[in-house]
Amino acid sequence: MSVTLDHVVPAFTAEATSAQSVDSAALHGKQVVIYFYPKDNTPGCTTQGQDFRDHSEAFAAANTLIFGVSKDSLRTHENFKAKHTFPFELISDPEETLCRVFDVIKLKKLYGREYEGIERSTFLLDAKGVLRHEWRKVKVKGHVEEVLAAAQALAQA
Repeated sequence: MSVTLDHVVPAFTAEATSAQSVDSAALHGKQVVIYFYPKDNTPGCTTQGQDFRDHSEAFAAANTLIFGVSKDSLRTHENFKAKHTFPFELISDPEETLCRVFDVIKLKKLYGREYEGIERSTFLLDAKGVLRHEWRKVKVKGHVEEVLAAAQALAQA
């Protein structure tokens, strides 16, 4: 479920695939989807990336850039991106800097073990860098379509 918000995201710079450095200030003029996912090459994360890939032209038509973020290395990201032909960049955040800006590091449990990890979350920023929508505890099925609808509505506003 989307929550509508209205606050400026703090400036950030992050390393991404294709030898890119993503600077939030340079993104102004475009809407931006930033989706956080736990790990490259896992079933849910792969499906989510493929869904964004399959809708990337519609996002572009809505003046919206897409970035995926996890703690995986750039090398792992490059392989993941190439294997699934993602037309967008993946940001490597091993120090959890961007994860902390968006507050996506949460206590998780797996097989009775507790650990901190990325909670699958998506954020939509307008062309001025203002956070307009957030989705937390994302379920992959149908999620990208909901984000796309929000991006299209925002582009027309």
